[in-house]
Amino acid sequence: MANQIGPLIDTFSRPISYLRVSVTDRCDFRCIYCMAKDMAFLPKADLLTLEELDRLCSIFIHLGIKKLRITGGEPLVRKNIMTFFRAMSRHITSGALHELTLTTNGSQLRKYAAELTDCGIKRVNVSLDTLNEQKFADITRWGRLGQVLDGIEAAKAAGLRVKINTVALKGLNEDELFSLLKWCEREDHDLTFIEVMPMGDLGNENRLDQYWSLKDLRARMAERFSLIDLDERTGGPARYVRILETGQKVGFITPLSHNFCESCNRVRLTCTGRLYMCLGQEDMADMRTPLRASSDDTMVKQAIHDAIGRKPKGHDFDYSRQSITGQMIRHMSHTGG
Repeated sequence: MANQIGPLIDTFSRPISYLRVSVTDRCDFRCIYCMAKDMAFLPKADLLTLEELDRLCSIFIHLGIKKLRITGGEPLVRKNIMTFFRAMSRHITSGALHELTLTTNGSQLRKYAAELTDCGIKRVNVSLDTLNEQKFADITRWGRLGQVLDGIEAAKAAGLRVKINTVALKGLNEDELFSLLKWCEREDHDLTFIEVMPMGDLGNENRLDQYWSLKDLRARMAERFSLIDLDERTGGPARYVRILETGQKVGFITPLSHNFCESCNRVRLTCTGRLYMCLGQEDMADMRTPLRASSDDTMVKQAIHDAIGRKPKGHDFDYSRQSITGQMIRHMSHTGG
């Protein structure tokens, strides 16, 4: 790997074409599975500037990244973030980047939806775990359901395709499985369920208590609907089914009950310039130091290739035997959701 200058391919022959970039660890919500109630955020001086994010992402695109997803925290709360999206749109225009998208909690979509469309973004993922106003407040601590639903409407009006990401939370949204499916059918949203991952200091929240296996969730769906497995992939870890009775597409992201690592094509860049080759491993590579050491990109490209050479075969998340193993100390908001 040391002298490689071609596309990013790891030691397990997996081409790396998908980069998830956290532009901030800050958020206007405090979701119980993502953040502590009293979060200690990173000093702003530690964060890559928007110009540095532009340069680093552009290097990745030059090395073969075709899909770029912007995450946080909540990416749309970062000051002047639209200057970054506008800068990245040039890679969409040139054809070097096939897709630019983001994951958001939806709170700022009313404000930014039209401008996001102008930047070449065609779809967004919106995190939404419940349609119950009180439960939404309980899960997000600070969020208002009405603001998010309004943001989703604004996104649709701006021509953005909306996919709903729902974390399966035992005892919290189990009873909303079919109401969420029905709402997504009515609003023409695709829906993906995600297993809660053991990341961050648990504090008063017990991830084991929150964990609702998607095997169980899917089995409940199958009691009412006919599910057809799809071969479709969107560049991420989701596996999809089509509901025969409604025509809906539903995804399942199952890092716990079914490991999806064999086809992993992605790496994650934090807002401080740390590159994590695996969400479920602590090994990372510092991109900020070589980025700031020289205006020449050679050192950064070498650092990227060296990091991809260390990408592991898989993660160690496991909830078996009623205990959590493979738990990550860092919060999801630090790594990028």
